[in-house]
Amino acid sequence: MSALPPDFAQDFFGLFGLPARFQLDGAQLDAQYRALQAQVHPDKFSHLSETERRLAMQWATRVNEAYQTLRKPISRARYLLALRGVDTQEETNTAMPVDFLMAQMEWREAVEEAKQAADADALAELERRLQHEMRDFHQQLALQLDDENHYNPAAAAGTVRKLRFMEKLAEEIASAFDEIDT
Repeated sequence: MSALPPDFAQDFFGLFGLPARFQLDGAQLDAQYRALQAQVHPDKFSHLSETERRLAMQWATRVNEAYQTLRKPISRARYLLALRGVDTQEETNTAMPVDFLMAQMEWREAVEEAKQAADADALAELERRLQHEMRDFHQQLALQLDDENHYNPAAAAGTVRKLRFMEKLAEEIASAFDEIDT
């Protein structure tokens, strides 16, 4: 069983041998994931005892969970904050700045109008603009979480909450595309 990683309790960043930072090298994460998957894949342990096979399955599950968490910016930020003892309060703190909420309403109205008009070009433009704004928030998170001069976990938690709203808006745009394609 020596082929399995040594410490099941290590955090997801440590599991992949990466620094605990918001900004990650995606190619390095992918490479580490493939290497770990090759190391812990349950098929490699099919000839061993039930206990050893179960442990291999637990490792494979943990590696998959870690990869899924770290590869997505919002889940990576949420996880990084949790490691630092910060709760993003996404379920309990829905207070947002008025200007952000107004912008969200405008976005949703524009999506609804484009959907009603079956205007795929307008939806594509909304999607492009939303992705641009989300990248701006990702850059804010990088400063709030990685830059020691701007480190602000409370602000980062607020940024994660805003991104959660934006993710839902992206889902609404995707749904609108689906509706006008049928």
